[in-house]
Amino acid sequence: MNAIIITIGDEILIGQIMDTNSVFIASVLTENGITVIEKNTVSDNPAEIEEQIPRAMLRAGLVIITGGLGPTSDDRTKSTLCKIFNTMLVENSDVLEDVKGFVARRSGVLNDLNRKQAAVPACATVLRNPIGTAPGLWMEKDGSILIALPGVPFEMEHLMVNEVLPRLKSQFKLPEITKVTVLTTGISEARLAELLSGFEQQLPQGLSLAYLPSPGIIRLRLLYIGLEKDQQQDMVNAQVEKLKGLIPEYIFGFNDDTLQQVVGRLLVRRNETVSAAESCTGGAISSLLTSVAGSSRYYTGSIIAYDNTVKIEQLKVDRALIQQYGAVSKPVAEQMAAGCCKVLGTGWAVATTGIAGPDGGSPEKPVGTVWIAVAHKSGLIQSARFSFGEHRGRNIQRASVAALNMLRTLILQKETDEFYN
Repeated sequence: MNAIIITIGDEILIGQIMDTNSVFIASVLTENGITVIEKNTVSDNPAEIEEQIPRAMLRAGLVIITGGLGPTSDDRTKSTLCKIFNTMLVENSDVLEDVKGFVARRSGVLNDLNRKQAAVPACATVLRNPIGTAPGLWMEKDGSILIALPGVPFEMEHLMVNEVLPRLKSQFKLPEITKVTVLTTGISEARLAELLSGFEQQLPQGLSLAYLPSPGIIRLRLLYIGLEKDQQQDMVNAQVEKLKGLIPEYIFGFNDDTLQQVVGRLLVRRNETVSAAESCTGGAISSLLTSVAGSSRYYTGSIIAYDNTVKIEQLKVDRALIQQYGAVSKPVAEQMAAGCCKVLGTGWAVATTGIAGPDGGSPEKPVGTVWIAVAHKSGLIQSARFSFGEHRGRNIQRASVAALNMLRTLILQKETDEFYN
């Protein structure tokens, strides 16, 4: 089955908000064997909506639209759908009860605009929305299905997972999907593709490899679409094992793992703790660490040593080292990490000092230069210099990822050393 996704809203077209809805819908459809052949965004202009939807329904058996289902004057999708399907809006008693309950739970008073949400095209099957006031709509015409969903992301996601997908699965025999995502870091996309060129060439027919990059991390998605689920899983697992043999030093997890979760599991396994001394990352590493539920088992705290005075007074960095080498240097990064271990009493500490930009660079230390150090209470310490580029936000993201990955690799190295010693 082919699908087309249409997002509706002037706010998306003018760049006021990002279109995350089509990304979510496309991922859900793809993971269930439905091929997305097109994604479009149209304005709230009824003429544009009226033109785009029939065109899409001629091209695809499934069209999903989001947006324009609200009660305000700029929400014109429902009335336009009535024109396309030659029907009229009627008040749906189930939706009205849902809206009344939703408003009451928020201690509100039902008004005419709220009640307007209960008006739906007469030919539509209602997809009830327990977490909002706009219901989803399922409509069929000439062998094509049109599904209209609210534009509010969490409402759309709820309906997509709990209403749309189960109905599609019950009405159609969708192909089986097997997908494994291999998570890598510490290597560029071009270099990774070079290392895996031979691997890609020998992939079995029907199995595809996609590179999905983000700052500091590249996700390798292995995807197979077919009908024999057990055979698919064995085939994909065999390719994953090959990847483990080809690029073991760059793989840190699989599927929904995050680097901070992986680090957390390693620390829990060793019953150790970690802290952070952050300069250029400004707390980003700490934010990642504490984003994991249960991180209080191993994360104790951080020192945001943005100013040199904090490095000297709180982390006990030697003032002479800063004067001689500068704050962005190997010895300062290492003293920040070692000092953090001692001051906060943790087993491990990560430290960052760098030039995030856009200003502050020099020929010797251009914008994007970052020194990262990881220290252990035993005296083990490692540091490395990175050059991340000129974009401040990406520099902070990439430095945070690199710091966590350096911590991960050192923990694993220490475990190996202890095993063999």
